[in-house]
Amino acid sequence: MHMQEVLNATEVRKEWGSFIDTVVREKPKMVKRNRDFFLAMSIKHIKTILIGYKIEAHYIEEKDGTVTATFANFDLVVNAPTQEAARRALAEELIEYAKEYFNEFQLYYNSPNRQPHFPYIMAVLLQDDLEGVIKLIA
Repeated sequence: MHMQEVLNATEVRKEWGSFIDTVVREKPKMVKRNRDFFLAMSIKHIKTILIGYKIEAHYIEEKDGTVTATFANFDLVVNAPTQEAARRALAEELIEYAKEYFNEFQLYYNSPNRQPHFPYIMAVLLQDDLEGVIKLIA
């Protein structure tokens, strides 16, 4: 690792309030506990990292006039009366999938076909509302 400053977990514990203030107001911090390392970051910093993560949707107009929508790399499919309604429905499905992924994190993250979803899942979970998730859909 090339991070210049790796903090010891014992020292972080002793200075917990100061550690949190630094992470939230200044910069991320790397912490080492025994042989384990973790990175502490503010939500603002994580959102900046994830800003380019958009989820590509594909829309198909059906013979009955409805729109079927799906994502390129996710097993989510919806059908709705309009493209805008389909996009909204995709966002709702994406929120449900993100919650399930996070609740069953070890299962999903350790599945080779689902591990690449992780940054998108975090991008979804960090949105304030449904409109924020809709904006992630390209």
